[in-house]
Amino acid sequence: MRISESKIEEIRNSANIVDIVSEYVQLRKRGRNYIGLCPFHSEKTPSFTVSDEKQIYHCFGCHNGGNVFKFLMEYKKISFIEAVQELAEQLGIELNYDESVREGQSEQEILFDINTEVAKYFSNNLLNDEEGQIARDYFQKRNIKVQTMRAFGLGYALNGWENLVSFLKQKNIDLEKALQLGLIGRNKDGRVYDKLAGRIIFPIFSPNGRVVAFAGRKLREDDTGGKYINSPESIIYVKGRILYGLSFAKDEIRKLDKAIIVEGYMDLISLYQAGIKNVVAVSGTALTDDQAQLLSRYTKNVVLLFDADTAGISASMRSIEILLRKDFDVKIATLPSGEDPDSFVNKYGKDEFEEVIKRSENFLEYQTAYYEKQGMFNDPTKAAEAIRELVKPIAIIDDELKRNLLIKTIAKKFNLREKLLEKELEKALEQEKKTARTQTQRIYKEEIKSAETLIAPEIKKVPPQVYNTEKEIIRLMFENDETIFELISEQIDPETLELEIHRKIFSKLQQYYSEEKNLNPADLISLFDDDTQSYLREITIEQYTISQSWLENHPSVSAENNLYRYATDLIIKYKQLIIDIKISANLKAIENADSEEIALKLMRENLDLERAKREIKSLLLK
Repeated sequence: MRISESKIEEIRNSANIVDIVSEYVQLRKRGRNYIGLCPFHSEKTPSFTVSDEKQIYHCFGCHNGGNVFKFLMEYKKISFIEAVQELAEQLGIELNYDESVREGQSEQEILFDINTEVAKYFSNNLLNDEEGQIARDYFQKRNIKVQTMRAFGLGYALNGWENLVSFLKQKNIDLEKALQLGLIGRNKDGRVYDKLAGRIIFPIFSPNGRVVAFAGRKLREDDTGGKYINSPESIIYVKGRILYGLSFAKDEIRKLDKAIIVEGYMDLISLYQAGIKNVVAVSGTALTDDQAQLLSRYTKNVVLLFDADTAGISASMRSIEILLRKDFDVKIATLPSGEDPDSFVNKYGKDEFEEVIKRSENFLEYQTAYYEKQGMFNDPTKAAEAIRELVKPIAIIDDELKRNLLIKTIAKKFNLREKLLEKELEKALEQEKKTARTQTQRIYKEEIKSAETLIAPEIKKVPPQVYNTEKEIIRLMFENDETIFELISEQIDPETLELEIHRKIFSKLQQYYSEEKNLNPADLISLFDDDTQSYLREITIEQYTISQSWLENHPSVSAENNLYRYATDLIIKYKQLIIDIKISANLKAIENADSEEIALKLMRENLDLERAKREIKSLLLK
């Protein structure tokens, strides 16, 4: 399956990045751009900037940036093709897929296609194959209807070493890719084999409904593997960024403005079948920051419904902190001992289950009840420790009013003075700030290479005015102005630029323009590697392309003509600057000349350079 480049370009050109980003980030106009709080890292002062003119975004804090597709990919944790599909649907643009074309497919698309074929194969085994009866019996015993099996793409992997391998060969599917996806394995002798043989299969979907992975649950006693075998992470599947069932639940979550988070596949499937559809599952992993960020796209209200065993309680406690940091309103529901959502809804039905959800407690009540069961309030020392633990998550909440109300709740519950608890809260808030600062510093040190870091070694070797002028020239090449671009290309040889990064950018832009005649800034920036893209966004997305000092010195220049005049002045300045550097170098050489003849030669060269410097302006302005 493939979407043509022309269609992708049509979608990108039809989408306004400011409109799209505004659906997720509150933006306000500042100068030529729009700013807001970055959705990709915690910050109090806005450093997230969106350029309407250039159709790109960039955060000057964490350096995340790109075009409209990149924003959706980063914000929603989806693939490029899913971002294209989502935008197309939003804009009402029909997508035409060429199923026959595989040449030129991206690696992601090839893997998606393999998973789709294999999911169909597993589903057919479950629904139609004679051997699939064992799996059908299992699901029927769990009260799962055939229509539900179809809806969730449930499947069965035939028992044996080479059933799936034979299917892959028959479909001419690359076995190396299947190995990469964890569908098959390889023995020490080099032979490939079915990895999920004899297991029931749960396909795992992306938020947009594409199969990214599989989970295989064992059925047979003679199966020596673990209860579940899961797909390894790949370029289309990162476990901590997927919530099982989100593609089925997202519309209902939006409608009800609430999500129920459960632990397992069967919990979710049984609830969905019973008509409770605003449910997602963490599926064997602790809730992650990325999963919380993903869910926040659809609601800020969450009910946690994990098992009441020790592991489930621990998972709930960890999840509360993660969700509070993402500004969720968190409640916790509790089922009777020995029950899980799957068993409960099958025994008591939808109405009773909804009553359980209605009785859910806020996180503070839940944690208090947990500490009471532990007997922590029977001992003064342990009680003080428990109360401090109750205050800590309150410090995570940004809303001061919410914090004060929760502190009042604790004070009332334990008959304590509010001021005493407020002091504990102040300590927790200070610790929270320290933790946030430490985390930010770690991120910056380990994950972020800023533009200055990228070019720092080169900057030291050239005078500041040379760097600043070169940077301004490069910036003008991203103004989406054919006249300006051609003027700069004609007047400046990239080999004369002092910084290597500028030479590379200049040359690549010239080559691309000569071939494509396209000066769209977002397209131009996408030609480069990630570090260079970050640098380019930083220098091209600044508030003013034309410096305020230049505008003040040219009050008579009209708005329509000021960019061309500015570019002309900049080229003149740059050429004269290069000559001045040569003249200065010659003057130093004259002082240290070994002979009068060498000194005279350098002096004559300087006279020629001074003449050339005077002529630059008249030649350029002809």
